[in-house]
Amino acid sequence: MEFTEFYRSERDRCLRAVLAGVADRQVAEDLVAEAFTRAWMSWHKVRRHPAPRAWVVRTALNLRVSWWRRHRREVDLGDGPVDTADGTGEPGGGLDPALLRLLRALPPRQREVIAFRVFLDLDTAATAKALGMAPGTVTAHLSRAIATLRGHLVVNHSQEQS
Repeated sequence: MEFTEFYRSERDRCLRAVLAGVADRQVAEDLVAEAFTRAWMSWHKVRRHPAPRAWVVRTALNLRVSWWRRHRREVDLGDGPVDTADGTGEPGGGLDPALLRLLRALPPRQREVIAFRVFLDLDTAATAKALGMAPGTVTAHLSRAIATLRGHLVVNHSQEQS
């Protein structure tokens, strides 16, 4: 597969995965753009990677961590509003703003596991390899994240029906 074809077919999927991890549309777009730029520059290696889109998302999330480490003393990363507008009228590129808020409340590793397992549809082994953790750790983070999300969603759904 050539890079142009890869970019066209995987950009939106990668963006949704990163958006789930960072919950800020503009930041996610910047991170994905930079990650795809790096993929293009190293395409001869990335194309042979077992999961190139996982490489892009992992790179984007690593860029976010690197940025945060450099700027953590300068920028308050509090719980500000979640920016999900994409100019198409669909919040968060098709993601519900309430779900994005819930995802943002999860611990970072749980958000990353959700991004790889759910948004990129990778299996446990591929997710573990991409995130540099044991498969059991992926399963544990996914289980905790789903339990937390289910708790919030079921409570909200029950309240709506009352």
